Amino acid sequence: MKGDTLQVLIAMISYMSIVIGIGLYFAKRANESSENYFLGGRSLGPLVTAMSAEASDMSGWLLMGLPGVAYWYGLSDAIWTAIGLAAGTYLNWLFVAKRLHNYSVAANDSITIPDFLSNRFKEKNKVIMTISAVFILVFFTVYAASCFVTVGKLFNALFGFKYQYMMVLGAIFVLFYTYVGGFLAETASDTMQAIVMIFALVTALGVGVNAAGGVSVVIENAKSIPGFFEFFGIASPATVDGVQQVVNGVPQFNEAGKYGLYTILSTLAWGLGYFGMPQVLLRFMAIRDSNELKLSRRIATVWVIISLGAAVSIGIIGRSLFPTELLTYSESESIFILLSSNLLPAFLAGLVMAGILAATISSSDSYLLIAASAFSKNIYQHLIKKDATDDQVMTISRIILVAISLIGVIIALDENSVIFTIVSFAWAGFGATFGPIILFSLFWKRTNKEGAIAGMLSGGITVFVWKLILRPMGGIFGVYELLPAFIVSCIFIYVVSKMTPEPSEEIQKEFEMVKKQR
Repeated sequence: MKGDTLQVLIAMISYMSIVIGIGLYFAKRANESSENYFLGGRSLGPLVTAMSAEASDMSGWLLMGLPGVAYWYGLSDAIWTAIGLAAGTYLNWLFVAKRLHNYSVAANDSITIPDFLSNRFKEKNKVIMTISAVFILVFFTVYAASCFVTVGKLFNALFGFKYQYMMVLGAIFVLFYTYVGGFLAETASDTMQAIVMIFALVTALGVGVNAAGGVSVVIENAKSIPGFFEFFGIASPATVDGVQQVVNGVPQFNEAGKYGLYTILSTLAWGLGYFGMPQVLLRFMAIRDSNELKLSRRIATVWVIISLGAAVSIGIIGRSLFPTELLTYSESESIFILLSSNLLPAFLAGLVMAGILAATISSSDSYLLIAASAFSKNIYQHLIKKDATDDQVMTISRIILVAISLIGVIIALDENSVIFTIVSFAWAGFGATFGPIILFSLFWKRTNKEGAIAGMLSGGITVFVWKLILRPMGGIFGVYELLPAFIVSCIFIYVVSKMTPEPSEEIQKEFEMVKKQR
């Protein structure tokens, strides 16, 4: 192994050692109870709440997937996605955070999203809880797979190690410290990782602009590519069997495509996903004082705007610096790695690469933990073994952690997987399944159990139908599946709630009590 490569590896191993240390530090406290393990005993401060929420949300796609989209298709697809996500972040913190925190406490001190929804509607047969838990298991397994893909691509691109070996090793690493430390380890490490991520993005952006000869040179190059630097157009790489063609050292592009209002609305719909993201919603529930959420909102919004802006810019700069290096859509997701490893001193490059690990770890641990809690708390304890002790719940959760990791590894075995595509499907699934019912539960007193069930099922099913059957038809069906699925879910919640008996007096009184809290 060359000296520079060894320095990169040492820097990354040092970072991973710190993360493991955090898991071990919190192990004792996490194992005191299932509430500590899954929600940290509602003890998070405003900084940790904000940083861990954003780090757990912005998985490896922030440093690989989003720059890859910008490198491959140009500005429009990436920037409209970023705008939608930034707006969704702010609105979620503004409208949902405090109300959900207060309501989760009022609703029998709920510690998971399925718990909250079930307790919100005072259900006895646990139908809502079961549906919620099943969707969480399905979509978070897909999400975890996207994180494992990121780790495999990272180490394959940096060191030439076999993708599958590195992907499995990354999965084992994440599983170990999530298994040991639980929610507290996850949130503490996520806070550190959010700092590492934004440092990595800003550093790569700075050296990239400098190497390219300045902002004006980057913009001039981007404008020379048809549709590449437009808000209402999109670049179209000329490919044969998925590989972009190069003639005399120049990458070839077809005529620019149109990026109209319908497509923009489809892309902005990414922001709707935030209202249904369990890993973010749990942070709202876990803060120690809901009055501190205002500060958390400001921190989170600033972080996400800087990070998304830098990620999109890196893709545009990368096309100027390395126009012929990455010739497939899958390969384009390595532009951040290519830029950093070529322009930074070896050890610093290793620290910046740790940003990708940070993004991946901070998301995958959240996915694994929430999925495990969905089964152990909401299916095992409430349906399979109602008299299960806290220790038994903890044991089952760790068994499920291993099972989900194994399934995620199987899904991630294909090294040509596109991270952005995998994440977009899972994001749509959560956004449409949970987003509408969270909003209706918090802000419409007339929402009832029947409406909740109809909304969750219709939203989740529409995501699959639209993605797998309708969207491939193109035309009006070419819209991102989250938008139609979200609308369908809202319609079902409203119509079914209106057609069935109104909630009980007890439920309505609890709603009014939470509504009055400030």
